[in-house]
Amino acid sequence: MSRGSTVRSVTYDLLRSLGMTTVFGNPGSTEEPFLQDFPADFTYVLGLQEASVIAMADAFAQTTRRPALVNLHSSAGLGNALGNLVTAYHGHTPLVVTSGQQHRELVIGEPYLGNRDATTMPKPWVKWSYEPARAEDVPEAFMRAYAMACQPPAGPVHLSIPLDDWNVPLAGPAVVRGVSTAVAPDAERLRDFAQRVRASRRPALVFGPDVDRAGGWHAAVALAEKLRAPVYGAPLPDRVSFPEDHPLYQGPLGMSLKAVSARLAGHDLVVVVGAEVFRYYPYVAGDILPAGTSLLQVTADPAVAASARAGDSILGDPRTTLELLTELVDEGVRRTPPEPMPRPRTLPATPSRPLTAAEVHAAVSEIRPAGAVLVYESTSTMAQQVEWLPTVEPDSFFATASGGIGWAVPAAVGVALGDRVRGVRRPVIGMIGDGSFQYSVQAVWTAAQHALPIAYVVLRNREYSVLKSFAELEDTPGVPGLDLPGLDIASLARGFGCRGVDVETTGELEKELTVALETSTPTVIVVETRPQHAVL
Repeated sequence: MSRGSTVRSVTYDLLRSLGMTTVFGNPGSTEEPFLQDFPADFTYVLGLQEASVIAMADAFAQTTRRPALVNLHSSAGLGNALGNLVTAYHGHTPLVVTSGQQHRELVIGEPYLGNRDATTMPKPWVKWSYEPARAEDVPEAFMRAYAMACQPPAGPVHLSIPLDDWNVPLAGPAVVRGVSTAVAPDAERLRDFAQRVRASRRPALVFGPDVDRAGGWHAAVALAEKLRAPVYGAPLPDRVSFPEDHPLYQGPLGMSLKAVSARLAGHDLVVVVGAEVFRYYPYVAGDILPAGTSLLQVTADPAVAASARAGDSILGDPRTTLELLTELVDEGVRRTPPEPMPRPRTLPATPSRPLTAAEVHAAVSEIRPAGAVLVYESTSTMAQQVEWLPTVEPDSFFATASGGIGWAVPAAVGVALGDRVRGVRRPVIGMIGDGSFQYSVQAVWTAAQHALPIAYVVLRNREYSVLKSFAELEDTPGVPGLDLPGLDIASLARGFGCRGVDVETTGELEKELTVALETSTPTVIVVETRPQHAVL
């Protein structure tokens, strides 16, 4: 045993070996024994609320393509974090989430801040949840957690650790193991898939978020171009996996049974890669697939394959499977490529007061530099985002994977921190609705403390517009709580240490966004926007 070696020191050495030297958290009394004498070669990213902490770590892990470590406070902190833990689970983000547990000698009596049924609490939104039976098992539990988080389908895992475990003497070092992060598809089944693609007269391709997550952007382009097949965006994407300015791109599928089925009419085969079949939002009755259309799905997640309501599935890493499939299919010379998607991009004849969502998005598109990242959470204006701010580069669009709001404000922090760790500087633009912004407003304090170059554009329409659209769709008049008067978001931003400004015209927006993108600190630009119906 090394002199003075403890569970804590052995665990920190293991974390160094695994490259997990950034810790996202909000400390509590049950975590202080782990955080004591915090090592100089580690970075602690403080979030002022645990939901923000999880979202920061989520986007950080997606950006760095490595698991991130999260340290939460017992059951209270874990409870605060659960909403964005759901998002990380749906987004296949590798996170090792720890929560502190009370002293082992006190747990039998249900003490204050004890985590009752600690391993059950985060389920079903983690791949694995564990509390070591002995203090000596803590480092090995971390190694197993890391392996579980990385292996496909990647996702968050949870460890509950009693506070008195950390100072227990322990011989080291911990065993460090390597694991695979990608699985190749079954060769015989893939050949059958390729034969069905070759036989198709009018195939369609649908590329979902897991393609971009797997680094498969260019592989998706190669398959589409070889087949000369139209490409549709998967419903409600949290990542975009195909250039939305490409001639083969035909726009998003839609968000309902009716919309998806209508978009796929006329295709004899649909190949869905890295996405569910399908991710729906409003209920509008319709068929899953139009008559005469068959479907093939490629996914690394057995649960996603099992839950598909139509078609045949193959398990495999999306990038690997796309590359292998491209080798097996024939050139689509006999197929006529689709006509490019029309892009009307209509604006009011004269400037509006307040501005329309289209005018805001058009102004941002004028200023957005090449290579910029868009972190998006304005649910009622998703149609304007697709129209005016298409994604044209890999790893450049991030949104919530679960539909819960309050993810994007801290996620922009995670993207910027991840870029800093990678030695990359990209402009980060967060476009957020005024309602969404309130869920995690405290995250801008972390952005200010780390001097992150983030430009937040907050669309201030003073209501939950998407919910008013749903009230009409569902014929539910008189729903309370859908208006948001009295918010001074720019003042809140300044109070957290950011530059905060209010704008009313496109000229003011373009000027302030230009300044924001040239500074090394976060800016919150609040633009008064006309309420509008969401496209459902």
